[in-house]
Amino acid sequence: MGPTLPAAGGEEARTRTRVRTTVAELGPVSAARIAEVLGLTGPAVRRHLEAMVADGDLEARDPRPDARRGRGRPAKEYVVGSAGHDDLPSGYDELALTALQYLSDALGPDAVTDFARRRFAGLEESLAGLDGPLPERIDALVKALADQGFSASTRPVAQGTAAEGVQLCQGHCPVQKVAEAFPQLCEAERRTFETVLGTRVQRLATLARGDHVCTTYVPLEALHQQAPQHEPQHDDQNATEGRRL
Repeated sequence: MGPTLPAAGGEEARTRTRVRTTVAELGPVSAARIAEVLGLTGPAVRRHLEAMVADGDLEARDPRPDARRGRGRPAKEYVVGSAGHDDLPSGYDELALTALQYLSDALGPDAVTDFARRRFAGLEESLAGLDGPLPERIDALVKALADQGFSASTRPVAQGTAAEGVQLCQGHCPVQKVAEAFPQLCEAERRTFETVLGTRVQRLATLARGDHVCTTYVPLEALHQQAPQHEPQHDDQNATEGRRL
């Protein structure tokens, strides 16, 4: 049986909060990476991780196949557990569920879909002026999501292949409980990503469906070939003149 940490309070509680936030942003992530990011020793991080796994704040799992390197037993990776999600910032509660259920019962499912679209309208408007290259647009989107409590981050995938792209990961969703009951929220979010980035994206996983992170794939090749279209096109014979590609 491993050493027991003191009751979470003071510096211990602050460190665990930092560990949980780092796992939410980077997970699945190893203990070594957490220690590197937070500037802590490996043994100290592992002690916190063991206690947080026991409490249900975090979950330990085998590493992804592409993350295994070298010989020997591969290091475990950590993601936020159910108790950890409850402790992270939440923007909705039972009142929101009740209100949306009433909206659906009174006006039908389309009313919930319209509400979901309106919810992300502000995000679209705040990023409507983006016209730079893909990395800048993705960075701006990630920052906006992080500001709203989504613990957003990105990682490159399939580099050097035809499937090269970026995975946009959200380790925490402040509206997770509502999205579990009303998937229209997840779909509206995906459509907002497409509007902001100017291309189709693919949702690979969501917290609302029981996955440990929301993951959205953004193909680089398609984005290199088209810019986001936030302004309406003029329907005339010279519509293509002067248009930037």
